[in-house]
Amino acid sequence: SPHAVVLTDTIGQGVKIAEFAVVREGVHLGKDVTIHPHVIVEPGVHIEDGVEIFPGAYLGKEPKGVGTTLRAVTFERHLRIGRGSSIGPHAVIFYDVEIGAETLIGDGASIREQCRIGAHCLISRYVTVNYNTMIGDRTRIMDSTHITGNCVIGNDVFISILVATVNDNEMVSRSYAESEIVGPRIADNASIGAGACLLPGVRVGEGAIVGAGSVVTKDVESYTLVMGVPARLTRRLR
Repeated sequence: SPHAVVLTDTIGQGVKIAEFAVVREGVHLGKDVTIHPHVIVEPGVHIEDGVEIFPGAYLGKEPKGVGTTLRAVTFERHLRIGRGSSIGPHAVIFYDVEIGAETLIGDGASIREQCRIGAHCLISRYVTVNYNTMIGDRTRIMDSTHITGNCVIGNDVFISILVATVNDNEMVSRSYAESEIVGPRIADNASIGAGACLLPGVRVGEGAIVGAGSVVTKDVESYTLVMGVPARLTRRLR
């Protein structure tokens, strides 16, 4: 579009850039990329073939602590979006993020620095993925869930709507090091029910199920079902 601002010269064949989009210099656009109106793509963003970015998305946001965060904000000025992925309207993806092939980032989702998301994933509407979080392949995280910083999620995991994960027991002021701020670890093929809360550092084993509304205060064994507040073993799945 003549009304777009396109400063990069690394543009593949078949790229479409709509009106009022801004693509800064140093951006790589693969073949058949579609950028809808009012998208902003900052320098250092690498977008692979066949990606579609919907209106109002912001790719390459610089994280700023501005004196309010208790941790040091560190990042590298790059962002990679894997081939065939889709970025929903008004999604915000910070620098120092890698997203695998054919992954869907939903409307209004936010993904912070130092995150790695695998291929064929769904990060649904208004999901927040905080800093330094690793998410495997084929994992689905549903609407309005919060994934805390320093969290690890495996392959083929299902996390339902409105799930909360946390990484800090002191919440306001803390007397321990950043290395002790650890989110939950969720192993391959686990499922987390709607509205569950996972407390700092808990481990959910492979193939385990956490029932809806549960509060997980301790590790969950592989292939077990836990439910309740606090979550307790209900039955073994194998």
